Amino acid sequence: MKQLWCAMSLVAGSLFFSVNASADASSGALLQEMNLASQSLNYELSFVSINKQGVESLRYRHVRLKSQALAQLLQLDGPRREVVQRGNEISYFEPGLDPFTLNGDYIVDSLPSLVYTDFKRLAPYYDFISVGRTRIADRLCEVIRVVARDGTRFSYIVWMDTETKLPMRVDLLDRDGETLEQFRVIAFSVGDEVSSSMESLSKASLPPLLSVPAGDNIKFNWSPEWVPQGFVEVAGSRRTLPTIETPVESRLYSDGLFSFSVNVNRANANSGEQLIRTGRRTVSTTVRDNAEITIVGELPPQTAKRIADSIQFRGAQ
Repeated sequence: MKQLWCAMSLVAGSLFFSVNASADASSGALLQEMNLASQSLNYELSFVSINKQGVESLRYRHVRLKSQALAQLLQLDGPRREVVQRGNEISYFEPGLDPFTLNGDYIVDSLPSLVYTDFKRLAPYYDFISVGRTRIADRLCEVIRVVARDGTRFSYIVWMDTETKLPMRVDLLDRDGETLEQFRVIAFSVGDEVSSSMESLSKASLPPLLSVPAGDNIKFNWSPEWVPQGFVEVAGSRRTLPTIETPVESRLYSDGLFSFSVNVNRANANSGEQLIRTGRRTVSTTVRDNAEITIVGELPPQTAKRIADSIQFRGAQ
């Protein structure tokens, strides 16, 4: 696996430096077309998902039937794991667990979240850089980098089919250019034959909708004085967790592409500094002013620490 990741990083590196890259508004428009194509076309993708934990083989089907989105994600190796979308309901089927349904706009376990991003919203904070064309899955692709202008978060490289505008490959890179995750299509089809294979899904019996309890919305006596450009607070809550004696106050932030949460609870004898990074996810804990501050999300460790250090309290903890 180590050799595989080294090879992938070399390929990405050679792409960066062998092509005369240029930021271009048309690259942002192409990425917006990818967003539209992924949600409007009838298609099937067979792909591999690669990260430092291993390699998964999956199949994703998507159709529009009577203006309703129907989609299916199927794990092709090992125990059968399946995720089904019908409209705004996402149902999960996994061995050993009772099936359940959640509300959602798309299957978050499938194509990289970048595919569903509103690139017009990202434009003030990210550069979309065309780096040429190449072939993926025997398809000619536009290659575009998505890079934050302030250098505080991860970046993407997107290989997009020039004809259908569907994503053929997506790499997530850290700030040093190392590949953290890769989505890579190995076969795909577009057209009515995909629609016929999905018609039964429109009438299938799906598990009941799972009720998710809402957290208490409250006013906090703390806030971060700094977050990366473009991030806004999208939710806040106070919850009591089984493993923590005192309530945990949380603020969730998103820039439309990446997200993170700031979690604060009263420090205790077991509180201490901690830093864990697994792929795209960082968990960074610091203790200050009698409070345990934990940043959890899709951020480089340096950025997570800077956010934690900026937390200001307006009273005793």
